[in-house]
Formats: sequence, structure tokens, C-alpha cells
Amino acid sequence: MSPTPVHFYIYYRIVDAHAADARTALTGVMDALAKKFAVTGRLLFAQNDGALWMEVYENVVEPVRFEAALNTLLARTRFASWLAPGATRRTERFVPLEK
Repeated sequence: MSPTPVHFYIYYRIVDAHAADARTALTGVMDALAKKFAVTGRLLFAQNDGALWMEVYENVVEPVRFEAALNTLLARTRFASWLAPGATRRTERFVPLEK
């Protein structure tokens, strides 16, 4: 029996002046995660609020290891300093509903 895949939805606000640096850092993080876990991340932003970003990682079969690697990779960047004042990265984890 294979484990149920987990879908990660991570959202936060970015300071506009740091958007380019944050995007570059995330590209590197997502590339590293794709190589290690075969999970392709997507970066989205809110239709009416360009400062509200969301990372989406779907079908993660090793969620604990994946999240630890994600946090380690982000810690190597200045990512936290590019968040809007008072903002934090909020992680939501979803799994498929059983039929």
C-alpha cells in the first residue's frame, strides 16, 4: 500500500521591493526539491494582490522529509527577511477525500 500523497499550499506576503530576490531564491529551492523528491513546485500570486504569494507542491509522498528539506533550503536564503512586516509563511497540507 503506497502512502497517501500530501499537497502543500504555502502562502505569505512579500515586500514588493524584494519580490525579484524572493522569486530567484524560490526558483533555486523549487529546483532542488524537484531533483530530490521529483515534485514540481508552482508559484502563484493573488489575482488582485501581487504581494500575496502561494507555493504549491502536489503529490508529495514523503511529506515529513520534504517539508524538512524545504525549510532547510529556505533557511539558507534571506527569504524570511523578504516577508512583509508581520507576515509568516502559512503551510496548509491537504490529502484526497476518501470515496
